Amino acid sequence: MRKIPRWLARAPIPLFRAGLGILLGRRFVMVEHTGRKSGQARHVVLEVLLREPDAVVVASGYGRASQWLRNVEATPRVRLWWGRNRGVAGRAHVLAPEESRRRLDRYRHEHPGQARIVASALGLPELTSAEPLPEDIGRRVPLVRFEIT
Repeated sequence: MRKIPRWLARAPIPLFRAGLGILLGRRFVMVEHTGRKSGQARHVVLEVLLREPDAVVVASGYGRASQWLRNVEATPRVRLWWGRNRGVAGRAHVLAPEESRRRLDRYRHEHPGQARIVASALGLPELTSAEPLPEDIGRRVPLVRFEIT
């Protein structure tokens, strides 16, 4: 998988902190999570793959190596910023690999244009193929559901 430069990945954080997350629309969410070793607040901006009435679902493009994923597994309590919403309490649920695969399949069929962009950015050509998704994609690309509490 391709790595997005750290400076680019962190660039939207000041926008969210300043209350300007609305400029990024509803496609992105900033998650405040707790460092599993430091106990300090950490922030990450993630692309929303799927929206539900009380939750958003995001992908860990770098798999289980993502620090934010490891942090929310250790401490699921989070705060979420999106649009005009700031610091909304939430809880992270890492989806099972089979459920991640099912939702990735739904995402690529419902949002083929966005799936092409995500596939290109993360080096995941499977998301643009008409073929069934590989059985292991849910393990390689875990999904996390952030439920608003």
